[in-house]
Amino acid sequence: MTPEAFNDWMDAMGFETREEAAAALRLSVESIKHYRSGRRGDGKPVVYPLTLALACTALFHRLPPWTVRR
Repeated sequence: MTPEAFNDWMDAMGFETREEAAAALRLSVESIKHYRSGRRGDGKPVVYPLTLALACTALFHRLPPWTVRR
């Protein structure tokens, strides 16, 4: 994932604030700030975990959390 992809996802989801994205992803507003800019607080590049990209995809497609099906 890149900052551009993350910001595109926020736009596609209709999120206007970092708080909205943070609530949807269950992350801190500070984390969303870093993902949007591509930089951590210390200026180093952000590492985008695969779990973040997968969570963004699942939310975009309105998939519910996985549950055991029997």
